[in-house]
Amino acid sequence: MTPRTVTVRVPAKVNTQLSVGPARPDGFHDLANVFLAVALHDTVTVTPADDLRITCTGPDAAQVPLDRTNLAARAAELLAARHGIEPRVHIHIDKDIPVAGGMAGGSADAAGALLACDALWGTGASPSQLLDICAELGSDVPFSLVGGAALGTGRGERLTPLEVGGTFHWVFAVADGGLSTPAVYREFDRLTPDAPEPAAAPALLDALRTGDAKALAATLTNDLQAAALSLRPSLAETLAEGTAAGALAALVSGSGPTTAFLCADAEAAHQVAAALTASGTCRAARATTSPAPGATVLTD
Repeated sequence: MTPRTVTVRVPAKVNTQLSVGPARPDGFHDLANVFLAVALHDTVTVTPADDLRITCTGPDAAQVPLDRTNLAARAAELLAARHGIEPRVHIHIDKDIPVAGGMAGGSADAAGALLACDALWGTGASPSQLLDICAELGSDVPFSLVGGAALGTGRGERLTPLEVGGTFHWVFAVADGGLSTPAVYREFDRLTPDAPEPAAAPALLDALRTGDAKALAATLTNDLQAAALSLRPSLAETLAEGTAAGALAALVSGSGPTTAFLCADAEAAHQVAAALTASGTCRAARATTSPAPGATVLTD
């Protein structure tokens, strides 16, 4: 008996290393992208409907497209097409991941919708088949499906799971407005015309494996940070405030404008979040942990 409603929880991500190579002929960039899933989540609920439609609630829901340009709708369409099904489904997204914030919220919703529709329709798709659809949807979508920690190569879609030896404590400062990922990459290309080929840093992988927050702090890198700061100079003040409040390290999350602060423990994270909130340099600050599981079915 097929379920009538399926709800999936899916995590945000932070890039502990984002090394970006030169632009490829197809317009993408080769990456060494060390993903870490964090315990900020969207939930995606699907129910049968007369036609494909999307609704959204939560912070910044008004910024989420509700037509078929939404990656969650595209995920339903691709899965349905592969199995000869009409994508007649209502997809409801309950947002908690910042929109256009460099934390893969749209990609998370796509992975959540894909897993939920797979369960709703009983397609029996294998994990590799789902990952193939994820890769077609976007560079960050495969990791949103699997979660945990992984090295993404190619344009980020080819994943190698990574071992994480403990819990890391983070604060994410949400900025007003978003940043366009394509615009940040264009600015990266302007600022870095001779970008080297990307490679994962052994010291960072060791820090993840051993669960050493101080070692991880010393190795965090984001090649898109200079481009994001060029387009949004005010982020530098947010980074400085979090560092002054005791964060072990601070960086722009992905293409921004959310900023990420690695902290020594839960108490330090709450102190940094409070200081950032009081500073007025961000709209909100959230303390959370990593790693987190990937897309997970909650109800069916």
